Amino acid sequence: MPIVPDLTTNKRLAVLIDADNVPRGTLAGIIQEVAIYGTPTIKRIYGDWTGPHIAGWKNSLLENAVTPIQQYSYTTGKNSTDSAMIIDAMDILYNERVDGFVLVSSDSDFTRLAIRLREAGMTVFGIGEKKTPEPFRAACDKFIYIENIKQPDDSAQPEENHQPRDRRKPAQNENRLPKSLIRLIAQSVADLSDGEEGVYMGELGNLIMKKKPDFDCRNYGFKSLSSLIKSIDRFEVEFRQTADPNVKHPYVRDKEA
Repeated sequence: MPIVPDLTTNKRLAVLIDADNVPRGTLAGIIQEVAIYGTPTIKRIYGDWTGPHIAGWKNSLLENAVTPIQQYSYTTGKNSTDSAMIIDAMDILYNERVDGFVLVSSDSDFTRLAIRLREAGMTVFGIGEKKTPEPFRAACDKFIYIENIKQPDDSAQPEENHQPRDRRKPAQNENRLPKSLIRLIAQSVADLSDGEEGVYMGELGNLIMKKKPDFDCRNYGFKSLSSLIKSIDRFEVEFRQTADPNVKHPYVRDKEA
């Protein structure tokens, strides 16, 4: 059975944010999302704070205890923020006690950094907009779309998304789920199966994220992997009793296998 890394343990995380490529007003939601995957022991945001286009970050930085790192734009058209963030990441890698990194940007320039950090044994989470290029998304252990992150009290939504959404209805129903998604789930169930009836939902979720780092149930209008899989007739979800009489674990079986 394949060994799948657990991405949900309480890791000590260094959160590095590219202010030039993150919508203003999403910071609080991003920090809360990070808390799902670990403890953000280092929180830094990089940009030219003398520029008027990012001056509005001040209150959000104070409220979320994020340290701004000044990086002057020495040449017009060149993003010096990238270099500063990359250098800092390598310093943290060798000098700080962290278990992983959260790279917040929609810029593909951080692809090599994500690869290098993973080569050093770090868990790497990426957070960016849906326009983020595929190479950066694929270079992370898990990639999360900012558009899927709920902002506190829904008071601040990404600047590019102003349309209200009916939270009572899934964005897509069962018949509109991509066939590629169903194939991904079916293949992952097969990969984890060793002759037993069904595979543990937690292991299945970890393997799917390993294969497709930007996988997120919210992309398809569901709050959990369990609810998504239950909506697909091909799969059967069974809850099995554990040693604790109050705890049952979900297992998934492919009825077409």
